[in-house]
Amino acid sequence: MTEAAPLSGPGVEALVRRVIDVINAARPMPLSTSVMISRDEIVELLEAALTELPEEVREARWLLKEREDLLSKARVDAGLVIEEARTRVAQMVQRTEVVRSAERKARQMIETAETQSRRRRHEVDDYCEQRLEQFSIALEKIQGSVSVARGKLQPSLPAKEPEVNTEPEDRNESVIFDQDEN
Repeated sequence: MTEAAPLSGPGVEALVRRVIDVINAARPMPLSTSVMISRDEIVELLEAALTELPEEVREARWLLKEREDLLSKARVDAGLVIEEARTRVAQMVQRTEVVRSAERKARQMIETAETQSRRRRHEVDDYCEQRLEQFSIALEKIQGSVSVARGKLQPSLPAKEPEVNTEPEDRNESVIFDQDEN
């Protein structure tokens, strides 16, 4: 077996690249287009890649929770500012001019609070969208690499002629599901 280059960095992508390197470095079998690869090494690398995936999934869940926490905090902050504005208005009810001035200031505070709340919400949404897009791109790259590796691992088999059977022998036969056929 040819020893491939060591992993360039942690993570699923590095492990998948290592699998690709092992497959590309495999020796061809005599008089055949097939190659000999170490099943144990490939399985070990793919299992290591699987153990890396949950961390990235947890990171995505953490981002969604962080977004909800930030939105909740923005709502609480907006509620506090609005409540503070209402309290100040109630305290300023004395004369007509004072009341008008207080109402004007309260409206401004409410508008400011709502504007800040909308701005914070948009910032949080933009941040989460950027992080989720980066995560999505990383997962697409990993999925593409895994698909290419799986395609290289699949032997080239001649297409079978479908058997024509007019009636099944036993109607209670169990059907075997093969995910690679679909």
